[in-house]
Amino acid sequence: MDRRNPLVASEGIPFLIALAILTAAVVHYWGLLYAFVPAAFLIYFFLIFRDPRRVVPAVPLGVVSPADGVVTAVGVTDKGVLDRECHRIVIRVNSLGTYTARCPIEGKIMDLHSEPPDRLINNGTNGLWVRTDENDDVILQFSGHRFGLAPIAYLRYGERVGQGQRCAFLRLTRRAEVQLPIASRVLVKEGQRVTAGADVLAKLPHP
Repeated sequence: MDRRNPLVASEGIPFLIALAILTAAVVHYWGLLYAFVPAAFLIYFFLIFRDPRRVVPAVPLGVVSPADGVVTAVGVTDKGVLDRECHRIVIRVNSLGTYTARCPIEGKIMDLHSEPPDRLINNGTNGLWVRTDENDDVILQFSGHRFGLAPIAYLRYGERVGQGQRCAFLRLTRRAEVQLPIASRVLVKEGQRVTAGADVLAKLPHP
């Protein structure tokens, strides 16, 4: 599930159609001046639901950014999701960035809680766990949900996912965190701006 339309995420299409109709109706019955408010909402919703194509860099074992934003923390923790020491990179998600999250690495979707293999992931609380063909584990988590809207993943356990592939709807989430094997080489620093699916955050250890 990587490409449904060239401009916006599918979840946003009903909102954009409704706002476009409302704007046209206001222009028809009351004039351009009164159409400013619905037109502003139309532009805003287009920005938050936009889902442009991204060119994934050809970097073997590269870990790409899952979201548009700014790196706010880079460090090491011994309290990773998989209960082991790991690098962690935290990104403050751009509120007007792309609506869909990108998978940081190519691999297989693993189950953090041994759920049935056909059950959809709820990464609002559990996170997204990807295991590469070299048996490196990468965790992607989100936090700081606006309006109580947690991200929605649309991948299934056991499914293969590509580097930079769309993996979830962000839904105005504030922060994304990537956890990497401790032997990885981090390539970003705090304050650096990153683009989803296009900028490399780190490189996994060579097998």
